[in-house]
Amino acid sequence: MTLQKLASQTDIPEKELSLLINHHLGKHFFDFINEYRVNEAKAILENPDANQFTVLEILYQVGFNSKSTFYTAFKKVTNKTPTQYRKEAFSSKN
Repeated sequence: MTLQKLASQTDIPEKELSLLINHHLGKHFFDFINEYRVNEAKAILENPDANQFTVLEILYQVGFNSKSTFYTAFKKVTNKTPTQYRKEAFSSKN
């Protein structure tokens, strides 16, 4: 996903969309997208039926192309690594 693609899909000019995201959400576009992707990853990591998926499979599934970018974004949102997050999610359910 790029700002250009989102602008095209929402029929909002790029500059206006960027300003909306920056001013109303207080984030840059890539932080906005990465947070959305991390939240999708969190849902998968919390799902016991998805326990067979590796973190690598999940990061690709939610739209990241780099393990280091995913780990950095995930830690920024959760203050945990994906593995720590998964372990804590399952330990709190038992």
